[in-house]
Amino acid sequence: MTYVDGFILAVPAARLKDYKRIAAVAGEVWMEHGALSYVECVGDEVPYGEITSFPRAVLATDDEVVIFAWITYRSRAERDAINRKVIEDPRLSGDEWTTIFDGKRMIFGGFQAFLEK
Repeated sequence: MTYVDGFILAVPAARLKDYKRIAAVAGEVWMEHGALSYVECVGDEVPYGEITSFPRAVLATDDEVVIFAWITYRSRAERDAINRKVIEDPRLSGDEWTTIFDGKRMIFGGFQAFLEK
């Protein structure tokens, strides 16, 4: 079964083009270092729920879009090894990520798949 890193974050709509540009670079980096897949999605139908929702989870404002992303790996061990390489990759150095979105409102985590079809 695969291992999945999942992410939810809010990006200012005015900076979406910038985010897509750096996400494309990140995708190349993860894939070159061995990830099985790298997917970034922009919210299309993500209503602000009364109790819970994607926008509420990241405190998205009216001028922000929600990003839902995931990266898959063969195992957690491979994910850990790949992420060590990614962290050291100079293409992702710098603080451009932190100027495009608020990382404090990003939700992320690693998940062990238990069902795949």
